[in-house]
Amino acid sequence: MLLPAKKAQQIAKNAAPRRFVFLLLDRFTMLPFAGAIEPLRVANRISGETLYVWKLAGEGGDTATCSNGASFKLDMGLDEIDREDTLLVCGGIDVQKATTKGVLNWLRREARRGVTVGGLCTGAYAVAKAGLLDGKKATIHWENQDGFLEEFEDVKLTKSVFVMDGNRWSTAGGTSSIDLMLKVIAADHGEDLANTVADQLIYSSIRTDQDTQRLSIPTRIGVRHPKLSQVIQMMEGNIEDPMSPADLAEEVGMSTRQLERLFRRYLNRSPKRYYMELRLQKARNLLMQTDMSVINVALACGFASPSHFSKCYRAHYNTTPYRERGTQGGGTGVRLSI
Repeated sequence: MLLPAKKAQQIAKNAAPRRFVFLLLDRFTMLPFAGAIEPLRVANRISGETLYVWKLAGEGGDTATCSNGASFKLDMGLDEIDREDTLLVCGGIDVQKATTKGVLNWLRREARRGVTVGGLCTGAYAVAKAGLLDGKKATIHWENQDGFLEEFEDVKLTKSVFVMDGNRWSTAGGTSSIDLMLKVIAADHGEDLANTVADQLIYSSIRTDQDTQRLSIPTRIGVRHPKLSQVIQMMEGNIEDPMSPADLAEEVGMSTRQLERLFRRYLNRSPKRYYMELRLQKARNLLMQTDMSVINVALACGFASPSHFSKCYRAHYNTTPYRERGTQGGGTGVRLSI
């Protein structure tokens, strides 16, 4: 499907090809990368013009392998790029290990030259590690937010699908790259082209930077009960200092017994059990994504003593926090669920 001839001509008049450089870190995730590059290709096809060009870069300049095992031939190593280029870091599994000294030095050098730098999915970790997100708004996949918050206190982390804060960009992963690129295409060449690209991709619900990445609580738990959703939201917002069932019940205007019945009916567990599972999930994320001590992880998740934390963790995950940390190489890998 092509744009009407008049609109295509208008686009062509203003179009000097814009170049993107994709830095493919080892074990990067394919979906966010494909979601970024395909809208550019489709925009070129629809307009009948070369509006966008791109290069694939990586340390060594030979090949890069993504998390599903597919390999990509690279166009370049960590070479100097044009100041007008947009550099997007594609991250995935074990992004901490993939964020080498060479990568960090390259990102800092190009940023000093005024290049726009962004991170797709866990690529935001590498951008933050280079110090390029300090004082900036950013986002990262929801599963990695706990570890990111602990390591990068100067970054204003959001739960948005994508963030464009000046010349620093980030996306939450998955299909959020599509939303970012549609925003770029609309800014460069107009809403008509961006909407036509979305239509070609059968992407019927374009999200903005005001949209959050996670499903709503009712959708996630499969239950539409306003008071239940309100209680779960309070639980998720009070992990370090857990609220008592009595306080939770009082906040939503019901008795503790009514709260118990509500959780038993819809979630087949007590409020205390559900709350514990939330806290243990955050603890597991911190153990696997950060180098925080087990004691500090326990405190961050509302456990008064390491022994109680270890007992609860072993009962839920059938292993101890110390063994969990050991199997993950001491917190050297950032997991990704997609």
